[in-house]
Amino acid sequence: MSFVYIDLEASGLGPDSYPIEVAWKDSADGSSDNFLIDPARVEGWDYWDEFAEELHGIAPEDLAGQLCARESARRLNRSLLGRKVISDALEFDSFWMRRLFAAAEMKPSFDLVGLEHVLAAEQLVQYRMIAKTQLRRHRAMRDVEDLMKAVSLVLGESLTG
Repeated sequence: MSFVYIDLEASGLGPDSYPIEVAWKDSADGSSDNFLIDPARVEGWDYWDEFAEELHGIAPEDLAGQLCARESARRLNRSLLGRKVISDALEFDSFWMRRLFAAAEMKPSFDLVGLEHVLAAEQLVQYRMIAKTQLRRHRAMRDVEDLMKAVSLVLGESLTG
């Protein structure tokens, strides 16, 4: 089966947080994208959590000159049009995706869904056990690749791409 997986890193976990890095990858053909978002280019995106920075290692100065919200949303819409995109942290990722698209004054052209859309209840338990053994590095593309590996193990598939 072919899935598109996504992960976002953010300025923090609070209600004023926003996405600063997005990565996605298609399990069928290996196509992918990974980019940073410059919060200075979005009005009101000024919340910064130093603990989150410690986790993902992305400093505010790393974001200077990167994509604005509109460029980021367009890039996602162009690449993911009509697809179901899988997140393993749907509550957080959907919050940050809503913030991104609201800032861009756009609507997503894809559906963000959780693991329960591709894994049965007993498979979700297996996934969680596998994910706990992975050293998540909290960089979006690396986390996407870990997510892909874990789902593939649960489904008994070999990875392509």
